[in-house]
Amino acid sequence: MALKGNLRNFSTTQLLNLINLAQKSGALTIYEGIPTGEMDALGEPKYSPGKDRASVFFRGGKLVHAAMGEQDGNLASVLHKSGKLNDRQATVIRERAANTGDKALALLLIQANYVTQADIVTSVRQHTLDIVYDLLTWDNGPFLFDDSKTPPEDRITVPIELENVIIEGSRRMKELERLNEELPNLDLALKFPEDPGDKFKGIQLSVEEWRVVSFVNPKNSIRQIAKANNMNDLEIRRIVYGLLQAGLVELIKPPGMDDKARQAMGARRRKEAPQIKKTVVNKLIDRIRTL
Repeated sequence: MALKGNLRNFSTTQLLNLINLAQKSGALTIYEGIPTGEMDALGEPKYSPGKDRASVFFRGGKLVHAAMGEQDGNLASVLHKSGKLNDRQATVIRERAANTGDKALALLLIQANYVTQADIVTSVRQHTLDIVYDLLTWDNGPFLFDDSKTPPEDRITVPIELENVIIEGSRRMKELERLNEELPNLDLALKFPEDPGDKFKGIQLSVEEWRVVSFVNPKNSIRQIAKANNMNDLEIRRIVYGLLQAGLVELIKPPGMDDKARQAMGARRRKEAPQIKKTVVNKLIDRIRTL
């Protein structure tokens, strides 16, 4: 049985609750919305499904796999992101095992002592959770739940209890709201303080923090740093906020930011002008009809 709608009217959290309570198996796919030019019963714009944005798979009410539409999500990339493979190892493995499925690749990596089975399970589990937590922040887009779909056969699946996902997701949503207030503009850039003093002595950073620090440059916006590291808004905000609180970085405007802002404002004004005129014309037409 298929269930479809729009996240604007039925949130991801509500969908997860429904799947959990009904112990459903299948796939929840969220699409890019293509405007149809029509309005729904609530007077909101209608959207038809476009390209896949994300797919989440369930088995017996448990989360087992998730994938982002624009990301390959192969095992080498997952292990690289979790820090189990370094840059060189990940590049070599991708080249040599381009046509190898994740399950077969996992056996090869374990036999070659690159990683352990526990490393793979932990990394795949975290990768799946990161995607789902990101989806919880989406508030618009067509979706379809199809109980006939199963995860790709070559992907490694890890069963995860949905109750824990929903509870942690709600906590993260509240955290994201707070971080949005503390760091609302991801188009700002970062730089190292001119007089760091003893702040960097004995500092211990996580793998993700080092990756962010390696991109600190007045020319790189926080949004660009996040994209380069495959991080969502919550992840990049959390890391940057921590670095700011420790005094390891400072916020600055990247070159040309003011010019871009003025251009964007000008474009909005030009776009709004015809709408204002159209509203005036419509009012005149309505007035004429009453005469």
